Amino acid sequence: MQFFGGSEVSPSPPIPSGAGNRAHMMYVFNRNGVCLLYREWSRPLRTLSSQQDHKLMFGLLFSLKSFTAKMDPSSVEKGNLGVPQLPGQGCSFHSFSTNSYKLSLMETPSGIKIILVTNPKTGDLRESLKHIYSLYVEYVVKNPLYSPGTQIRCDLLNTALDQYVKNV
Repeated sequence: MQFFGGSEVSPSPPIPSGAGNRAHMMYVFNRNGVCLLYREWSRPLRTLSSQQDHKLMFGLLFSLKSFTAKMDPSSVEKGNLGVPQLPGQGCSFHSFSTNSYKLSLMETPSGIKIILVTNPKTGDLRESLKHIYSLYVEYVVKNPLYSPGTQIRCDLLNTALDQYVKNV
């Protein structure tokens, strides 16, 4: 799959281990907390407006990232709770599970956060998140018509994501 003469998108990674690999929803945030993309595949209950949902999700990520950095037993310099850190700085988390869902996170050095909410029995999704990021790079970053920081409206990306989630 090639786009604007760029590099090939790598083949889909293997299906993560664990039963019930069904993705419920996906968020893509920039470093400022703006939700650039939201995709939903199976969300049985909707209780909030989309704007409130996005704010709560980004706030949860900000708080968890800050908390994990503060609780890091290997770092002497803790900083203040709530002070933002650069991507890759300090201790961070990759996922957490509840009895009804699993949230997996990948943060890039540029501050892009990709969040997948899946079935709680889903295995490690780091390779899947890397593949989704490669789709994002191929269809969004390399697109000369896209203005960074604006909502992502790309049918090719949506189709590729839908196909990938359906196959995984």
